[in-house]
Amino acid sequence: MTHNVLIIEDNPEIANLVQLHLKDIHCDADIATDGASGLQRFKNKAYELVILDLMLPVMDGLEVCKQLRAKNAVVPVMMLTSKSSELDRVLGLEIGADDYITKPFSIPELLARVKGQFRRLGALQTTPQTSQLQFGDLLIEPEKHRITLGGKKIDLTAKEFDLLMHFANHPGRVYSRTELLDQVWGYSYEGYEHTVNSHINRLRTKIEADPAKPHYIITVWGVGYKFNEEQA
Repeated sequence: MTHNVLIIEDNPEIANLVQLHLKDIHCDADIATDGASGLQRFKNKAYELVILDLMLPVMDGLEVCKQLRAKNAVVPVMMLTSKSSELDRVLGLEIGADDYITKPFSIPELLARVKGQFRRLGALQTTPQTSQLQFGDLLIEPEKHRITLGGKKIDLTAKEFDLLMHFANHPGRVYSRTELLDQVWGYSYEGYEHTVNSHINRLRTKIEADPAKPHYIITVWGVGYKFNEEQA
């Protein structure tokens, strides 16, 4: 099976190198060299993954990601950047990027993360979807990709939605950060546990009345996190 991938990267050496190695994992990749043309390509063709540089001419990667998400809430977006600051990482993930890799990166790690995104997407597509899940005031509608809390719509990024769905489908089950990385993000590397922490913290600010005293996503000290089974 061949996957269609869009690479939006203005450095031709990096873009061509990524395109070449993606062929090894059965990916057919198109290249756009600026943000605007990349966005236009995305609108004209169905892609299963977007590899997006942060620093782009015409339109930067954050704006491209924002507009991609407005058009498609599901397609995985992996951001590439030479900026490694926490602020850039949080910004990229907050607007809907699924993953974030800093240049220079190793090709094996990049390919592992790409395959992880495809595994995650495949699991989402093959998992039977109920029309809705109700937990107290929290209503999850998987097919509509919509969350409401007390009748009010809650805006979640694609990854926040995936994380919440994973918890809600397994109430009471405790997951370590490593397990969540593997099962929700599709990869597991030491040192990336903070990604789980930051997503859970942001998710709590959106669905918990008091994020400091969470009602839905509970911390199990020394182990990980679980969805409150009393809400199931």
